[in-house]
Order: sequence, then structure tokens, then C-alpha cells
Amino acid sequence: MTEAVPRHRKRIATATTLTAVAAFVSAGVALAAPSNADSGSTTLTGTTPGYATPSADLGQAAAAAQVTVRVYLAGQDAAGLDAYAQSVSDPNSANYKHFLSTTEFRNRFGATQAQVDAVTKWLNGAGLKVTNVAQHWVDVTGTVDAAQKAFGTKLHNFATPDGALRSNSTDVKIPAGVSAAVLGVAGLAQSKQHAVTNHQKNDTSARGPVQNNDPSCSDYYGQKKAPATAPAVPAGYTTPATLAQCSMVPSELRDAYGVSKTGLTGKGARIAIVNWYGSSTMEADANQYAVNHGDKPFAAGQYSEVSDPSQWTNKDLCGFGDFGEESLDVEMAHAFAPDAKVITVAANSCFDSDLVAAEANIVDNHLADIVSNSWGEIMYSTLGDIDPASMAAYDQIFKQGAVEGIAFDFSSGDCMNQDTLSTQTGLNCDSTASRAQVQWPTSSAWVTSVGGTALGLDKHGYSFEAPMADTRSGRTAPGAASWTPEGSTFGAGGGVSETIAQPWYQTWTVPRSLSTTLMDGTKTKQPKRTVPDISLNGDLYFSSTLVGSTDAATGVYSEGGFGGTSVSAPSWAGILADAQQAQWGIPVGFANPAIYARSWLTNDVVQNPRQIATSPTHSVIFEYPATSPVAGLFRLVSYGADEGLPASRGYDLATGVGSPTASFIRSFGFGH
Repeated sequence: MTEAVPRHRKRIATATTLTAVAAFVSAGVALAAPSNADSGSTTLTGTTPGYATPSADLGQAAAAAQVTVRVYLAGQDAAGLDAYAQSVSDPNSANYKHFLSTTEFRNRFGATQAQVDAVTKWLNGAGLKVTNVAQHWVDVTGTVDAAQKAFGTKLHNFATPDGALRSNSTDVKIPAGVSAAVLGVAGLAQSKQHAVTNHQKNDTSARGPVQNNDPSCSDYYGQKKAPATAPAVPAGYTTPATLAQCSMVPSELRDAYGVSKTGLTGKGARIAIVNWYGSSTMEADANQYAVNHGDKPFAAGQYSEVSDPSQWTNKDLCGFGDFGEESLDVEMAHAFAPDAKVITVAANSCFDSDLVAAEANIVDNHLADIVSNSWGEIMYSTLGDIDPASMAAYDQIFKQGAVEGIAFDFSSGDCMNQDTLSTQTGLNCDSTASRAQVQWPTSSAWVTSVGGTALGLDKHGYSFEAPMADTRSGRTAPGAASWTPEGSTFGAGGGVSETIAQPWYQTWTVPRSLSTTLMDGTKTKQPKRTVPDISLNGDLYFSSTLVGSTDAATGVYSEGGFGGTSVSAPSWAGILADAQQAQWGIPVGFANPAIYARSWLTNDVVQNPRQIATSPTHSVIFEYPATSPVAGLFRLVSYGADEGLPASRGYDLATGVGSPTASFIRSFGFGH
């Protein structure tokens, strides 16, 4: 938990604080082992945020100021949890799919009452007040003076680019007697890092519920040449210039990925969507969207929400009122699995403390079989690196999900390799990224990282895919002699983790040359986690996806083209629901071992699909439709070159193993 002081990209509004060594070893995060600062305490190494430097020190925080802290609980038998989570997910294990109930998990791996009692006694003894005891953590409040006593450090104020922030000035210390019960401590350091969604909306009004015969776009790739009024494309771009495809609708997407051929609808599966806040018109919007495109609306009881608006905080920072992400996630999940139940679990803010609570609610009460998340955060910021406490807390929940047969997926991000070019020219990218990197939690070894592609259709459906990446010109008037410069870049996230070890399931498929080369070119002896794992359409201009929602301010429902790996992640959740139906309703559970075992059944996405290999720079013309305020203007959009993440045969850092097919989905019904 944290004070209501914003942070930056998907973290909890907590701080950089800590964790017990066992948790970090299992998460693959390389931290120094805790050391005994004296005979009675254990130091949680690496828990001082990067901004807390002597040169930035503004002095002691007021002793009476209030602090809110969350102490995450390690539970019992962390090593056993790691082992069982792997064995229950590995097709080659005797424990494969021997999932535990929530009660069985709690009894075997959860925090014991003795651990909880020891932690609360320690905190109370330091003068802190326990405000909440949950299965995974203990929340406390109190004065700066009490917090300093409890955690063996001084709290100072520090000058940062985000203003003065309070933080522990040295690494946290905890009593040695409770160290085995503590996973991490969050909240001592203030931060303005918070979660962000991985979606973008193209800057036009709706293509309209009816796609066919729209003169400003093509029903499939290459159908319509750009009008004579469009400026000529430069040498080396795709010629003849063609109009971008109309925003895609559910039936086109189901056909493209083979779902329609399978006849599967996700019946019997439950999909949870995790975002923050929630739209009061979500179910009505999803139903309207489905009916507009020839699909069934939700049946009574098929859609539900877990939400408490009275607890929502940080609305200005987190973008309250923009419900495009929720609409996108719910509608895509329903599109790919129209008979699956869908539940929106609304976090109270975009901070990690609230997002962790939302994820924990799902596993502690087994609310779903599949959990889709279209958000993430950078790991290395100019303001300090990611909070190891939140990483450990997330991973503990993801492993609990694996043990209970619950799959988690996360979008891989929309800022390519997150380097300086990406953050300066990208859409909705984090300008504080200190270097090329992968996002979190998508890079956790215990989730499916879902990347994006640009999907090309033909008259019969699927034609080709390229990596998801758009570079666009500025809006350009008809008849212009040249294109207006702009250069905004948007592409699917991917890459190699600096700290997380390669999980066992990637050893089967990921080339060692990729997994041992960090994103700055440094070679490592031990392979690392690479992302994404699998990909689906998410392009913004070449193959955007139509999404419907009601504007919170006007109350008007409309549809428009969206892109991003936020499209890809809920689409994958729907396909996983179909796979669950294929295997007679048995949950897939943690899906990555199954994905890599079936990599030969996917569409292998490469840099230059043979259908368009003659063009050095793949491009289309985006024309603003008659319904747009800038109707008649054009953009030149190049696609398929995901900066820093080239696609190739087999596994690659742009699209993972590729995209699913009918054979891939059907294969889940074999051998069960």
C-alpha cells in the first residue's frame, strides 16, 4: 500500500522496497542475500530507491508525519510452491493438471497464523497500527518516527524531477525473528510511478458499424488503390499505394485465427479482466457492439463485475473517465469466446497496491480460469528501478494461479524495445525509461506475454502477418507535393530481461543466441527470460480493431479503431477459453509450457511476409473517413518494422512463437 502519491508506470504507488531472498531467487531476480546488520536484524538489500542519494537529500522527514506501509507475507514453503507450480504446469510431469483448490493452496503454501501473529506483534510493538490483515499482506499506518523504529532506517525528503519525495535513506532492516515470514516491504518510499494501459486509439472517428463499401478503407489488404488526390508515396515504399484496411470486427478476427473453423465458443470457461475503475455502461456497450456485428449479446449472468467505486482513488492521475481499455478488453474476450463468462475485476487505482489486491482477489476466491491484463510498467527508470517488493508479490500470486489452474496473461507493451527512440516518438510511452528494456509484469516467468502483429486479410480471410509497428506521417492535405513529417512510432513490446532467468519452458524453443544477448548487446553466460510468448493482431493503422464504448461525458455510444497489445491480450484470453472447451472443460492453467510445446502449430510471423516481400518499406495510405472532423486528409503509414526487435523464422523477440491457428486450438483436445 502507499500513500496517494502517484508513481509512474504500473507499479503500486509504493516504493522500492524489498524482499526476502528466497522470493527473489524463485522470481529469478538477482539480489544480494540479506545480511545480518547486527545479531537481531536482517537487511533487505536493494530496498533504497535510486533517487535517495546524498546529493538529493533535503533532510529528515517530519517525525509526526503519517506513513502507510504494506508488509507482504512470504507464506510457507516458498521452494515447494515454485516446484509445484512448475510440475502442475509441465506436460511432462506426473503432477500435470493436478490443480489444488484455494483451501488446499492456503493450507499448504499460504502464510500461517503464527507468521501473521509474529509480523503484527513486531509492527504493533514499534508503534504502528495494523489496519488490515489479508492472506498476502499486513497493512499498517503510523508516524515517520514509528516507521523508522520498525524498519531500521531514517526517512528523509529527497529532491527529484517529480518534486520532493519521502524515502528511506538506507536499506530496510527487519527483526531476524520475522524475516522468514516477510516477502517484502512497500510504501516507505514515495513514488510517482504507476500503471499505464497498452492501447492506442487512431485519431479518427468511427469507421462505422458497417465496414463494407466504406470508400476510405479496404475490406482486405490491397483491395483499393489510394485515390488520385493522395500524395505520391516516396521511392521504396509499397507501390501501388493502397488504402489501409477498415478496422476489423470480431467475425474477421475469429476467421483469421481459425476459431470459426473449430466451432469452439469458450463455453464453460471464465475470463477475468483486470483494469482500474470501470464503466457503468460496460455490459450495455458490449452487447450493443456484439449485436452491431452479428454476434450474440451476453446472456443473463454471463457478464459480471467486482467493483467498489467508493474506494476508487487517484482518478486524475489514472485517467478516470477513459473506459476505452475496459471496453476493448471485454469486447475482444467476448468476440473470441462468445459463450465464456466474463468478469471485470476493477482495481481501485492504477497503483500496484491496488492492482496486486485485484489479482489476489481472483486467485484467493478462484473467480476465473483465465486472467487478462492489458497494462504494464517499465523496470528501469531515471527515477529509480522497479520496486522488488511488488515484483515478488505479483509473482507469488501468479504462482498461486498456476497451482490452482488459473492462467495469467499480460500485454507486452506498445513501445517496442522501450529505448530512447521509442519513448521520444512513441504513443503513450514512458519518457523516464533509462534504457532499452522489457516491461513488467509481462516479463514475469509465470505469465503469458502477449505481443502484437499487423494482420493482412484477403478475400478468404487470413493472408499474412508482420510485426506490429507503425510509423506515420503527419496529416496531409489532398494534392500535397509531399507528406507532412511526423514520424510517431508505435510497436509491440519485446526483448530480453536483464534479471529474470530463462524459464524451463523456453529452453525448448528460444535460440540461445537471443536469450543470452541483453538489449544493450551485452552477452550473459546464463540465458534470460525473453518476451513475448505468443502474438495476435494489435496494429493501430494497418489493421486496427473496431471497439465500441459510451463516452462518460456525453453519454453517446460510438465505435472507433483501436490498436495495441491491449487488443492482443484479451484476444488471447478468448482463444485460451476456446482451448479449455476443447479439452472438455479442464482449465489449461499456466499456458506457457503448452504454448511452446505447440509452437510448430502457429503462424510463424516474419519480417517480410512473402506476399509483400518486394517492398523495402511496407506501407498503406490511411484516409480519414467522411465521419471524421478532418475528413479527406491522409497519412502515409509504414508498418512491420518493430524497431530493435526484428522478426525471423521460429521464435523471435517481435512476435514470440507467432500467432495461433485452428490446429493450435484444436490440439488442446488431444490426449486428455
